Amino acid sequence: MKFLIDLISEQLSGAFEKAGFDAAYGRATLSNRPDLCEYQCNGALAAAKKYHKAPIQIANAVLEALGENEMFASAEAVMPGFLNLKISDEYLAAYLRGMDADAHYGVQNDPDACTIVLDYGGPNVAKPLHVGHLRSAIIGESLKRIYRFFGNHVIGDIHLGDWGLQMGLIMAQLQDEKPGLPYFDPDFTGEYPAEAPFTISELERIYPAASARSKEDEAFAARAHEETFRLQHGERGERALWQHILRVSVEDLKRNYDNLGVSFDVWLGESDAQKYIPQMLETVKAKGLCVESEGALVVPVQEETDAKEVPPCILVKSDGATLYATTDLATIVQREQDYHPQKYMYLTDKRQNLHFEQVFRAARKAGIVPPTTELEHVGFGTMNGSDGKPFKTRDGGVLRLETLISDMTDFVRTKVVENKIVEDSEVEVTTEKIAMAALKYGDLSNQPTKDYNFDMERFAAFEGNTGPYILYTIVRIKSILARYGSWENLPIQEPANEYAKDLMLSVTKLGPTLEQAQKTSSPNLICAYIYELAGCVNKFYHETRILSEEDAQLQAGYIALIGLAKNILESCIDLLGFSAPEKM
Repeated sequence: MKFLIDLISEQLSGAFEKAGFDAAYGRATLSNRPDLCEYQCNGALAAAKKYHKAPIQIANAVLEALGENEMFASAEAVMPGFLNLKISDEYLAAYLRGMDADAHYGVQNDPDACTIVLDYGGPNVAKPLHVGHLRSAIIGESLKRIYRFFGNHVIGDIHLGDWGLQMGLIMAQLQDEKPGLPYFDPDFTGEYPAEAPFTISELERIYPAASARSKEDEAFAARAHEETFRLQHGERGERALWQHILRVSVEDLKRNYDNLGVSFDVWLGESDAQKYIPQMLETVKAKGLCVESEGALVVPVQEETDAKEVPPCILVKSDGATLYATTDLATIVQREQDYHPQKYMYLTDKRQNLHFEQVFRAARKAGIVPPTTELEHVGFGTMNGSDGKPFKTRDGGVLRLETLISDMTDFVRTKVVENKIVEDSEVEVTTEKIAMAALKYGDLSNQPTKDYNFDMERFAAFEGNTGPYILYTIVRIKSILARYGSWENLPIQEPANEYAKDLMLSVTKLGPTLEQAQKTSSPNLICAYIYELAGCVNKFYHETRILSEEDAQLQAGYIALIGLAKNILESCIDLLGFSAPEKM
């Protein structure tokens, strides 16, 4: 289906052309004066200069060319040259019936749908997820669902930080704490234990202890570097121990991401890209792109059009060590081999913008990706506390993500119990859904690039622009539909009052909103849309007798309309990564 606003523009463009003007001036927009009209066209004002006519003359000529048109209930030209339009009730009802009959509500697949690698998550193994991981997970999960909705093949890759000095630090600390482990015995030739010599809790204690120790103990830091070297050069004991670290960490990460309703298709990490580094370096060298700078191997990526300096992309340090850029380029080589994507999307803190600009330019210069491949970095802002300062625990530490989820869940549970929202047996499942809606909507309703303040009380409120308010609207509709009975095949009817028409007009904005959300990687646009739609639903509910309506046909029309609104709201929150309870 074409979007309603595009169909209106087609009629206006035809009228402009018929009246002797360029059809491009016939673009309709939503009215900025809804008290006067529903749609408007300002093309006559723009055309006045070109055609040396007063805008009102052009508008009147277009209006005459438009004639009696079944699409519009009214069309008028007003000073200084606006065209004000109201859609006809009959046409609007027919359009919504078309949306209702389509599984995607008339939203078509992207004609340029393609294979996309979406890199999000990015946690380090052996470290607990903290609040800094929240936005990447929530925004990434939503973008994955949005792009898939439009027919794209999206591969979500967590890209674990599982290689480098952090591994050596853990191993050096373990060697001191548990010297009897066979992994450090060069003469050991037997099978290593199947069980890890630590729990996730121990691992999460060991790493920060080792990291702090390395800053004060030079000998220990040197041993950590030696352990890292041995791991990366395939020493049997270090590799076996590393496998334990990886397995224990990934099990815990999966549990935490499951609690957040976030999933990944691929659980690969920096270690998986290591074997592609020699190939990548050879490709870059063969292109003659590398230069030596103070003993390091770099790729200059500065371009003549740059307003600011863009430093070279460092591939190999003077001591022979590789960096994140090296691994990221090698990972692209791997992904080209495995998936042949037409688009790459990286979701990280916006402070990494420069890093990805350097990597993208190096990848293009070296021909690691085809010229037509799209490379996009979605840089997000930070989540601060309600006071606007960096989110910290009471003792100044970084708050664990599972603690944040638990705190939100406990806060919501108290409200659910105090207000007796559901029966005791349904408290937990209802609480979890509301808490997740509060957490995710609170994040996603903000533009990704912007910082925002985390306010638990505001996010969990049942009124206002919040996730729980959206859920409450859906549950309210479900209750009405359940009391009515069978409703799924009822046809959409012409609006019986102004509140019904406002709701119907809001429904028609779904397609353009979702399309723009995909084009700009902005889930916040969906949040703004469903908040408007929920407001129209509630206004309609308050101003219209639905279940007490005596006219059965009129009542059926009401039910069909709110049923469609419910389905759209549920589809949208699924794109945002949460769902509604049955009662609330």
